[in-house]
Amino acid sequence: MKPFFLPQRIVCLTEETTEWLYLLGEEARIVGISGYTVRPRRAREEKPKVSAFLSAKIDKILALQPDCVFGFSDLQADIASLLIKAGVQVTVFNQRSVDEIFSVLYQVAAMVGQAEQGLARLAVMRAELDAIARRAAGFKRRPRVYFEEWDEPHMSTIRWVSELMGLAGGDDVFPELALQSMGRDRIICSGQTIIERSPDIVIGSLCGKKFRPEKVAARPGWQDVPAVRTGQIFEIKSADILQPGPAALTDGVAQLHRIFSQWAALHG
Repeated sequence: MKPFFLPQRIVCLTEETTEWLYLLGEEARIVGISGYTVRPRRAREEKPKVSAFLSAKIDKILALQPDCVFGFSDLQADIASLLIKAGVQVTVFNQRSVDEIFSVLYQVAAMVGQAEQGLARLAVMRAELDAIARRAAGFKRRPRVYFEEWDEPHMSTIRWVSELMGLAGGDDVFPELALQSMGRDRIICSGQTIIERSPDIVIGSLCGKKFRPEKVAARPGWQDVPAVRTGQIFEIKSADILQPGPAALTDGVAQLHRIFSQWAALHG
């Protein structure tokens, strides 16, 4: 029987599918990546960069003759539409929760003929998340956490980050906003609202610019916020936590748990 089709020339418009294909040993299939890709580092040296997040070099992508393009979220719908109209097969994932991230990673593994390896790797990631959750269950107190995805205007974090914070031992101070899939719906109009939520820890992760704890501490009226009083203001790189893929499920959640564990040891 003739083997079923597996994509041989894949363009990844975001980092998480690139990282996952490298982990699966299927990087030879990748012919183009996002310019924002930093995981794995070698991908930037080995693969042509063909897109940002909201824009892409359509002519360059077409010249690569991809038989499959992977994208993420409704924000890439316009890019997907242009490629589809040009006759390219496009798969756009729209994962927002931890469970959805696991589901998407399995789908990608299956699409390149690595379903079994994908399941094995995902089982290891799930087991480590469970182990982190068990350790966090021993905290006598859980910190209240404000996770900032953007600073001007203030924007609280997306669902998978909020869920990972919960697993790692912290409580999101804006859990209702985490349910909103679009960034514009997670904007916090007034810094006073954040002050009133009284976070014990502030974590920033800004795509495209560095998060500066000293600027957070200097915000008007923030001097009495517990996180500012005790110096509990941290940065986690966006590549480690805001990409809905392997990074968030491994390095991202590990950094969250380390921050929360240190706080719990001091305040338990």
